[in-house]
Amino acid sequence: MNRFEKGVHDCMVPTAELLEQTAKPLHRAILLNWWRHVHLEGSGQFDKIVASDMMVDDPVYRVTWGADPAVIEGKEGVLGFYNSVAETVLWNSDDRIAVADWGVADELTFHQLARGADLQAVGYDVPDERKLYHASSRQVFLWPYDERARLAGEHLYEDKTSLRFEEVDPGEAITPARVREIHLEKLDELEAERGERFWVFEGA
Repeated sequence: MNRFEKGVHDCMVPTAELLEQTAKPLHRAILLNWWRHVHLEGSGQFDKIVASDMMVDDPVYRVTWGADPAVIEGKEGVLGFYNSVAETVLWNSDDRIAVADWGVADELTFHQLARGADLQAVGYDVPDERKLYHASSRQVFLWPYDERARLAGEHLYEDKTSLRFEEVDPGEAITPARVREIHLEKLDELEAERGERFWVFEGA
């Protein structure tokens, strides 16, 4: 397992650790929704993310990646956003995560493994469109949830001063297909451990 595969494999460890310390049922349901969401997104199961037991009817996403911040509204817009990054290898690390009645706050290092052309397309200043890069930056994720522990949006704020690019040998890279496999494996483990519909807030 190389460093990129390990990064994807371990990305939800901080969430698991926080859940172990969390007693309030609403907060636990929010964290379980967040946890499942990440694995659904990583495995390409976007329709399940926007299902009515996972997300409110009118979500709002605020994304400040690259040069052009965007506001994405509604489930169709959200699906379009996910499909636009479906072939990019994404993961997070070094989380400082907290949960409250309103949702999740997480300061983390966000990682992308992508071709220079794809990074340039969203406004990142990389020198060669043909090469493969590991892009990373510190970001703050604020995810609001409703009283039923359903996602109401994603607010993703990037610290531009922390942005780093590392050229990567394609032989070291992990493929989007392998990322999907890892997330499917982790999702199966989560469902086996937590049971059917573990993410649904029974107190609602």
